[in-house]
Amino acid sequence: MSKYLRPKKTGSTIFFTINLAQRGSDLLVREIDLLRTAFRQTLQERPWCFDAIVVLPDRLHTVISLPEGDANYATRWQIIKARFSRQVMRRERGVWQRRYWEHHIRNRADYWAHVSYCWGAPVRAGLVTKVADWPYSSFQRDLQAGRVSPDWS
Repeated sequence: MSKYLRPKKTGSTIFFTINLAQRGSDLLVREIDLLRTAFRQTLQERPWCFDAIVVLPDRLHTVISLPEGDANYATRWQIIKARFSRQVMRRERGVWQRRYWEHHIRNRADYWAHVSYCWGAPVRAGLVTKVADWPYSSFQRDLQAGRVSPDWS
């Protein structure tokens, strides 16, 4: 069996896609409060910055930035997934796919391409017609802060 080696660069900015084991489920949006709690608790213990995030019914995409001197994103995801799973496990089995997809951001253009990918995901999935209409996205946070326009696309 091959062993996957994760990059160990500290202070990295990384794009992730994390999927539920059962594609087509609506578990993440149905239980959004439990997911938010898992994120909030983990952020308090192991800070990082969510540059962008979107939660879709069966997956999430995010761009995160780790603090300088810290390269341990794998533990953060393990904790978040475990916390959420424990809360819903009575009703669901095998909540998450075992692995996730990651991409280390290389430059500013790459960063914005992946932030755009996050924010545009609900439109591409046919869940809404405008990015601003999806409630489970950091686009809402950035819109309220005046960092983006409601017509952004």
